[in-house]
This record gives sequence, structure tokens and C-alpha cells, in this order.
Amino acid sequence: MNIHINDKAHAWYKEELDLKSGDYLRFFARYGGSSTVQKGFSLGISNEEPHDLGVETTKDGIHYYIEKKDLWYFDDKDLFVEFNEKAEEPVFKHE
Repeated sequence: MNIHINDKAHAWYKEELDLKSGDYLRFFARYGGSSTVQKGFSLGISNEEPHDLGVETTKDGIHYYIEKKDLWYFDDKDLFVEFNEKAEEPVFKHE
């Protein structure tokens, strides 16, 4: 599995979370919400350093990652982080 983040979503996270080169953004499975991947769960984010890195991609020095313990959520599918112009926020796709 891989993480793909487009430029507009990356720029949004940088601005909204005041991310700088060397910072980390974690994607994780959380109970509740809705998802097309795992019923009863949704995707959360936090800016913290990894403890047990599962997969990572880096853009402009910012590390986007998923811990090993959360890989089950993605069901061996890649995570695509894109930007919804209408909602003005990132959206997640799993393929």
C-alpha cells in the first residue's frame, strides 16, 4: 500500500495545521463515522511522530504516514488524498 497526496491537499494541510519541513501527519483508523473501506470506522489525522511506521510518503519534507497497527483499515488499498474544491477540504479515496 502507498499514500498519494495531491498538491492542493498538501497545501491545505500545510496552511491549516501550520506544517513545516520535518513535521509529521498521521492518518489513522478511528471508530465511528463512515467509510467505503471499513464499516463503522473513518479516517482521522493527527500531527505526531511515528512510533511503529507502516507506510510513509514525504512531500516538501513533510512526512505523511500510517502506523502498522492501522494498516488493516486500508485493506491493502492505496490511500489517495485529494482536494474537494466545493467543500474546500481534503477528501480520501482508497484504490
